[in-house]
Amino acid sequence: MSTGQPQEAAVYADIEAAFKYLREELRIPWSQIVPYGRSIGTAPSIHLAKTAPVRGIILQSPMVSIYRIPFRLRFTLPGDIFTNIDKIGDVCCPVFVIHGTRDEIVPVWHGQALHEMCVKKGIAYEAYVVEGGDHNNLEMQAGDVFYERVARFLEHLKRAAISEKLQRQAGSSVWARSWKNPEKLWLLGAKDATRGSWHRY
Repeated sequence: MSTGQPQEAAVYADIEAAFKYLREELRIPWSQIVPYGRSIGTAPSIHLAKTAPVRGIILQSPMVSIYRIPFRLRFTLPGDIFTNIDKIGDVCCPVFVIHGTRDEIVPVWHGQALHEMCVKKGIAYEAYVVEGGDHNNLEMQAGDVFYERVARFLEHLKRAAISEKLQRQAGSSVWARSWKNPEKLWLLGAKDATRGSWHRY
């Protein structure tokens, strides 16, 4: 684990490096990669989906931006970072938002605002709002339903046709090259600013 202080650009570079490893070393097609971001980890997940084609993204307890966590601002202030609300509109893949109604760190309205933006852009998957769920114990509070909803989203991605918008992004991307691989989806995880992982489903 890194002992340095996370900076916004470095966080984005980390997920790009993980994506590059999946694509170039493991030769996983982009259409089988699903970034899964939690809390501040939603920012690099959105960044990756904005800059490279991925099959879908999962955003758990996402923030609109850092400054908007303590202040409910209607616009982005200079110096604000991890401005998810300004980037989500450029994402081309399906977006699954998960949030707890009692999130004491990132209020639920953040997830709702991002989901509503996705609805307007035609990339929203049905949001999962966990009644009474907080920020750090959401999986335990929701129980088996949590994992069932994630599995349902992944199954949806396997069955649904890839949109023309996402195909255009893939066609114009440096990551467009594809390799033969078993039909599995890979979750590329970004839990916080310093840790990442990937899991096969």
